[in-house]
Amino acid sequence: MLSKLAALNRPPAPSPGCGACRDGDGQPFPFSMAFQPIVNASSQRVFAYEALVRGVNREPAYELLRQVTEENRYAFDQACRVEAISLAAKLELAKEGAKLSVNFMPGAVYSPTACIQRTLRAARETGFPLGSLIFEITENEKVRDTAHLNAIVTEYRKHGFALALDDFGAGYSGMNLLAELEVEFVKLDAKLVREIHLRPRAQDIVHAIVALAKRLGTTVIGECVEVREEYDVLRDAGVNLMQGYLFAKPEFKALPTVAWP
Repeated sequence: MLSKLAALNRPPAPSPGCGACRDGDGQPFPFSMAFQPIVNASSQRVFAYEALVRGVNREPAYELLRQVTEENRYAFDQACRVEAISLAAKLELAKEGAKLSVNFMPGAVYSPTACIQRTLRAARETGFPLGSLIFEITENEKVRDTAHLNAIVTEYRKHGFALALDDFGAGYSGMNLLAELEVEFVKLDAKLVREIHLRPRAQDIVHAIVALAKRLGTTVIGECVEVREEYDVLRDAGVNLMQGYLFAKPEFKALPTVAWP
């Protein structure tokens, strides 16, 4: 995934020569996207598709992410957004009522107002609706500047974007981020979901997260759902939005067909 390697969360210094950030046009190295559905188990409809970075020859995400450096991460983050939006527009994703979920690197955002411009331009040029965009904030590493991240969330919400906390429960500061940031979604960490039907304590934790999220007006998404038993436990806990191989594997440059349990 785009930002699964590391969030690189600390806000970088503005790039010299542009005032706020580099222009970032073009890709720092070749890549494309695969799409995996996030489904609504209650309505049996696709709620959104997550864009997942892949090599042009379908290389896995980690092979691309290890090429990301301090020098090219801004250009990479910007190019991922544009590639995801462009492909989603070509596939007419929004016309079927689905949203597009895009991972992003908070540390690659120099100025929330300036660095969103290329995303807005890509949406405008392709006709992709801004209200159909979800940006996922990874939670792999400790966030060092919550104020900077809050400024990003505030700016993104101005444009109608929804926000999600990814890998919730995996990192150092999930609860603190949830307390500080107004987000529409939290995505349960894969390790919490895996074999949850065999782990009563994990089930209790998920029930508690769902209850907390409901009080905060946030929706829980179950990630990496691979077997029917995991699906059943999440449904019993009140989780309706799910993503994983049980429904569909990521499809390269295409929208996969969903298999319903």
